[in-house]
Amino acid sequence: MSRHPSVKWAQRSDVLYLTVELPDAQDVKLKLEPEGKFHFSAIAGSEKIPYEVDIDLFDAIDVNNSKASVGSRNICYLVKKAENKWWDRLLKQGGKSPVFLKVDWDKWVDEDEEEPENQPASDMDFGDIDFSKLNMGGGEGLNFDAAGDDDDDESDTEEEDAAEASTSKVPDTKDVQSADPKDAPDSKA
Repeated sequence: MSRHPSVKWAQRSDVLYLTVELPDAQDVKLKLEPEGKFHFSAIAGSEKIPYEVDIDLFDAIDVNNSKASVGSRNICYLVKKAENKWWDRLLKQGGKSPVFLKVDWDKWVDEDEEEPENQPASDMDFGDIDFSKLNMGGGEGLNFDAAGDDDDDESDTEEEDAAEASTSKVPDTKDVQSADPKDAPDSKA
């Protein structure tokens, strides 16, 4: 009897990402049918244990434009949907999904967060924005070793405050009160 490998999935409006997590898979076979049938089989491990997944996807798929990539740790499938629309779920049958099916949160994007096809994020036009003037940190000339030695800092240090006070007008001695308790007025009167 064959076992079920762990299968992660995520979707976009036009494709489905299926990742079969099966290290050292050999004799990998995949059968996709246009009505949404997905069949995977392989053997893995030193004991040559057979693994199999046989599921009915929610809707029709485009078999000719779907792709597969077999790696040493997993097998990734990019399954093209027949129609560009979001599916309510992965499987045709409702109810609780099998325990070997999990959401691939690394690839998951919510329907309202998907980038429109006509304006992908990598082609954003920032026009004439000079990012060096935004003061967002980083950039050229940043010296982390001299982070506290910045002369342009508007805050004053204690030494600067003391130097400023000594160069300013000397207060009248009548206005100065002593902090010594002996000089305090007698409160016994």
